[in-house]
Amino acid sequence: MESNKGFCGIGENGSTSEGGLPPIPLASTTCRCSIDRLPLSSKKTLVRHQSFVKTKTTVDVSVEPKLAVETNAADFLPIVRSGAWTDIGFRSNMEDVYICVDNFINDYGLKNVVDGPGAFYGVFDGHGGKHAADFARSHLPRFIFEDDDFPSQIESVVSSAFLQTDTAFAEACSLDDALASGTTALAALVVGRLLLVANAGDCRAVLCRRGKAIEMSRDHKPMCGKERKRIEASGGYIYDGYLNGQLNVARALGDWHMEGMKDRDGGPLSAEPELMTTTLTGEDEFLIIGCDGIWDVFRSQNAVDFARRRLQEHNDPIRCSKDLVDEALKRKSGDNLAVIVVCFQSEPPCNLVAPRPRVQRSISAEGLRELQSFLDDLAN
Repeated sequence: MESNKGFCGIGENGSTSEGGLPPIPLASTTCRCSIDRLPLSSKKTLVRHQSFVKTKTTVDVSVEPKLAVETNAADFLPIVRSGAWTDIGFRSNMEDVYICVDNFINDYGLKNVVDGPGAFYGVFDGHGGKHAADFARSHLPRFIFEDDDFPSQIESVVSSAFLQTDTAFAEACSLDDALASGTTALAALVVGRLLLVANAGDCRAVLCRRGKAIEMSRDHKPMCGKERKRIEASGGYIYDGYLNGQLNVARALGDWHMEGMKDRDGGPLSAEPELMTTTLTGEDEFLIIGCDGIWDVFRSQNAVDFARRRLQEHNDPIRCSKDLVDEALKRKSGDNLAVIVVCFQSEPPCNLVAPRPRVQRSISAEGLRELQSFLDDLAN
């Protein structure tokens, strides 16, 4: 988004995008002269290096008994409404971008292959410029929806789309050095009752399940144990919390220009997303998707509590997104800000009544004497 602030429209299983306009799948955003020359019609022409085709990590959050609420899953179909808001914050340049598509069947000309809603949302936090973020926003959904295996093999399709987008951007950068940059990427798809979140970087998606925050992504920081092991096994290192002393994220798209990060045979900076899935039920109220500028000042549960109160007041995901951004500014977030709120119900979140704790009361000896005296008077 070119302006400092913006929003996407809202509809009930309708389509929305930045500025209220539907996305244009075949359009590029910046540096059109270079990106449009890139052949993207066939994914088979895109070369993946070996580190990109390792087994992906997929987590189903519903496997944990305390998170699984399946009593009404079979009868529930989400009613998708979304809104988004961005702000440049205290930075001199805006490098966060997003996409909201409440109906990808309509907006991308797909056959009706989904029973129920089909929606796509993405946030992209650029660094070193916004070219990689703009490129990912434009091309990642295309690689997903143009794959013949979508949605039957949705997890492998989404993982492949991240890698293809990264490789395609490398080819675009080889045509135009001015595009050199990188971006974190998080995509969320609602396909019927399935919610799938794919993340590469430190954007975050948090599901509100009857007031409880369920994290649908993990922040990929270099200091995380799992990421550290992968980085060191790939020949990289961590210095002062930064990958190779240069990046504070362990996964990202782009950054092909940074020495020692990526090459055709692999590298410590991975574009492979981590996937999490869950089945939506009537307990699921909304999803918050935000770039790290939001999560620098909000804990996941804190953000859910804040957004839930706002939705109870006005039931508007656009206003709720703006409320989150405004609150992050009040809390002095030092980064660009971008957030999407996706509601799964037509009604606002219900009030939760907490059970009253059993209170043990005690009475003093003086009180007992007074009570005995009162009872004695009644007896007389």
